[in-house]
Amino acid sequence: MTTNCEFTLAELMIVAASEAFRGDGEILASGLGIIPRLGASLAKMTHTPELLMTDSESLLVEEPIPVGPRGDYVPKYSGYMSFERVFECVWGGKRHAMIGPTQVDRFGQTNLSVVGDYNKPKVAMLGVRGLPGNSINHINSLFVPSHNTRAFVAGEVDMVSGVGYNPARWTEDMRQDLMEIRHIVTNICVMDFGGPDHAIRVRSLHPGVTFEEVQANTGFELLKAPDMGETAHPTAEQLAIIAQLDPHNLRARQLKDNPPGIRTASTEQ
Repeated sequence: MTTNCEFTLAELMIVAASEAFRGDGEILASGLGIIPRLGASLAKMTHTPELLMTDSESLLVEEPIPVGPRGDYVPKYSGYMSFERVFECVWGGKRHAMIGPTQVDRFGQTNLSVVGDYNKPKVAMLGVRGLPGNSINHINSLFVPSHNTRAFVAGEVDMVSGVGYNPARWTEDMRQDLMEIRHIVTNICVMDFGGPDHAIRVRSLHPGVTFEEVQANTGFELLKAPDMGETAHPTAEQLAIIAQLDPHNLRARQLKDNPPGIRTASTEQ
């Protein structure tokens, strides 16, 4: 069936983010930020309904709660998820979170804490928070709304807040079987860690973007996935669900400008 759909960059990224959760089954899905949250919500509403989601407080919901003011929306509660039970999911590997790090290096190590020297940083942020324990115990994906060499740095991140695939940081007695970094969704492409020794590959390019542009905006060498193509465009059904999940269009506020080559576009599917 052929359909013509117009979509924004934010909507393209929401659909890409949802794919990170595909096939996860009955685990806690946490999207941190508007686009990651909408991506996890879209996944639950479409291809992976088994995902567990909460009302962002202490209750499980049967369908994701729309973001922003709820108006007359009545949540469909289905169970209790206390803070203690969240940690049971974390330590047991029963969670997949999509986070927004400040820096990422070629190993997938992430930084939430400081930019510059740790003892005299240029910028001090909120600190590592729960990322060390989260990153070593369950699946994580990454959301980077501005793909550039300040975010994807050469060498190591300024402070390793979240673990990655750097062999120098692991010892033989460390358990690695719960840790996984799934996808990286940015404003110009989608990447994964499917290369040799978990090297980062470009899975897909957003409309109008070339691999050379992605490489020029990355501080380390990237690989091309064998089936690298264009990022899947949203369908009419997906766009309708996104509008339902984000009735106040908060998704538009997370991305100030489309990068070169990305514009509201039409697609045939």
